[in-house]
Amino acid sequence: MVSFVVAFAVSLCITVLILHAAKNESHRVLDHDISGPQKFHAAPVPRIGGVGIFVGTFAGMVALWLHDADSGLRALILLACAIPAFGSGLLEDLTKTQSPRRRLFFTAVSALLAVLVMRGEIDRTSIPGLDWLVSFRVGAAIVTVFVVAGVANSLNIIDGFNGLASMCAMLILMSIGYVGFQVGDTLVVGLAVAGAGAVLGFFVWNFPSGLIFLGDGGAYFLGFYVAELAILLLHRNPTVSPMFPLLVCIYPVFETVFSIYRRVMLRAQPAGMPDGIHLHSLIYRRIMRWAVGKSMTRSLTLRNSMTSPYLWMLCMMAIVPAMLFWDSTPLLLVFIAVFGLIYTALYWRIVRFRAPRWMITKR
Repeated sequence: MVSFVVAFAVSLCITVLILHAAKNESHRVLDHDISGPQKFHAAPVPRIGGVGIFVGTFAGMVALWLHDADSGLRALILLACAIPAFGSGLLEDLTKTQSPRRRLFFTAVSALLAVLVMRGEIDRTSIPGLDWLVSFRVGAAIVTVFVVAGVANSLNIIDGFNGLASMCAMLILMSIGYVGFQVGDTLVVGLAVAGAGAVLGFFVWNFPSGLIFLGDGGAYFLGFYVAELAILLLHRNPTVSPMFPLLVCIYPVFETVFSIYRRVMLRAQPAGMPDGIHLHSLIYRRIMRWAVGKSMTRSLTLRNSMTSPYLWMLCMMAIVPAMLFWDSTPLLLVFIAVFGLIYTALYWRIVRFRAPRWMITKR
C-alpha cells in the first residue's frame, strides 16, 4: 500500500510540473498537431504524461525495495529493462523523428532484456504446436518478444481519448495484482500496485479535462509493463492459466488484430497505416456527436471524455471474468470467444449507423 501512495504522489507532482512548464503555448512538449485521423483534442496539449508515470513507478519501486529488498531490486531491474521502450516513445513525443518500426524495435529490445535478465518468458500457452515452440528457450524468447511488442503497440493504438488507455492499463494492473495476491506472488503484487498508483497520478489530470496525454512514451511503457507483469505472473505461478494474460489484455489486443484485418483484407492498405475508424473513433464520431453536438472547444473536450467510459465497460467485460476464472483455461477460452463476437457485432452495428439504443445519449 505504501508503494501505491508513493507512486501516486510522485506521479501527481511530476505531472503538475509538466503542466506548469507547458503554459507557454510554443513549448516543445505540446502536441500542436490536432488534424490527424487519430487526433481528437481541441487545443495543443502536452503529450509527455509518460514521464510522470515512469518516475512515479520508480518511486513506488524504491518504496517497495525499502520494505522488501529482494522484490524491490527485481522491480528496479524490470524498470531498467523498460528504458529502451519508454525512451524511444518519449523521443518521438519530443522530436517527432521516431518511426513506428523504430519504436517497436526498441520495445522488442526491452522485452528481450526482460527475458535475459528477469527470465520473464512465455513457457506455456495451452495451444498445440506453440507449446512445443516455447518449450525451447530460444522459441520462448521469440514468442515473448513478439507478444510484448504487440501488447505495447496495441495500448498505443487505443490511446487518444481522455482516460481511455490509462484507465484500461490501470484495470489490467489491478486484475494482475489481484491474481498475484491469490497465488501469493508478492513481486507481481508489488509491481502491479506501484504501476497502478503511478497511472492514477496521471489519470486525475487526463480525465475528464484532458490537460495532458500519455504520449508514445507513456503508452509504450505501460504496454510493456502490463505485458511483462502478466508474463511474470504466468511464468512464476503454474496454477495461473495461460489464457489469463490474453483475456485480461484482450481489448487492446483484439482492437489491433481487428484493425490489421480490416486494413489489409478489407481495404487493401498497409497494416500500419493510421486511420480514423477504430471502434473508439467510431463511438466518438457517430454516437458522441449526438450527445454533445457543438463544435466549441469545451464541447469537443466533453465529447472526447464521454467516449472513454463506453470502452472501459468493454474492457471490464474481459477483465471481470479473467479475475473470476484465472485458473480455468476452458472457461477463459469461452470468454475470449464471447468478447470477440461482442466486439465484432458492436463494431459492424456502429459502422452501419445502427448503434444500440443504450449507447445513444440524448441531450
